[in-house]
Amino acid sequence: MPMTYPPAAPSVTGDITSIHTLLQSPTLIARRLRTLAEQRFISDALLTGRFEATGGAIQYEQADSMYTDRTPEIVRPGMEYPLAGVGIGPTQIAEVQKWGQDVPVTDESIKRLKRNPVDRAFIKLVNQMVKQVDSVSLAVIASTVTATAAAAATWTTATAKQIFSDVALAKANILALNEGFDPDTVVVSDFAWTYAMATFADAGYLPREDGNSPVLTGNFPVIDGMRWLSSPNLPTANTALVLDSTQLGGMADENLGGPGYAGAAAGIETKSIRDDDRDKYKLRARRVTVPIVIEPGAARKITGLGA
Repeated sequence: MPMTYPPAAPSVTGDITSIHTLLQSPTLIARRLRTLAEQRFISDALLTGRFEATGGAIQYEQADSMYTDRTPEIVRPGMEYPLAGVGIGPTQIAEVQKWGQDVPVTDESIKRLKRNPVDRAFIKLVNQMVKQVDSVSLAVIASTVTATAAAAATWTTATAKQIFSDVALAKANILALNEGFDPDTVVVSDFAWTYAMATFADAGYLPREDGNSPVLTGNFPVIDGMRWLSSPNLPTANTALVLDSTQLGGMADENLGGPGYAGAAAGIETKSIRDDDRDKYKLRARRVTVPIVIEPGAARKITGLGA
């Protein structure tokens, strides 16, 4: 995914003392998880708005029309301007949920395997958090977005022209709403992403002349002004999403704080808990968040992909 964060991960040697120092430093743990998390969450790439929930919930207004209720009029010299009304969409309230878990790391595992058990614990914490939060966020998007069109043919056998047309037509239909949306992202399953990449490559859509070729790097190029992202957490099989990530919605995180917690990288708070009675650490990650869709019209589904 094309999401990065400038600070690099902390450098930890294989020295056991250094590893214990890492596990006793909330700041270093937060930096390590931040580097992993911000490269994995697709929900934050699609719902780019950043909102702060307070008191366990967030109240927001789902979009109404982006226009006033009357057209502009010619204003003669010395005359008053006509007063227009601004529509307000329905008010919604979304309750945040606290997602989290602990992973144990024993002194024995550190002594025998050095940094390996710590890295595996970090990676699995992030992977599980991504799976949970992304699944919830994508389900919210899928249930809120109602505009749908069927693919011209299943992408397992479709031509490059058919796949391109499916996505381009979805984009055109969103633009045709004339609500100021500009779709910039396509989200598909890992399998649909693979079929589309192979079909575009076979048709000569993708450049092959240098080492940055998508066929070599595995990075999908921007096509028709849209980036392509893949996720195994799409709630509906054989379905793609075309959307304007700048207007669709956002993630409302609540920073609970608390002793020993550090950071809120990609919304994740972390804590290392030393259990001297059992000679181990508990590495904790939590995210208190709720995804909200503000502009349902900024997205459209393509069904019948067959992948």
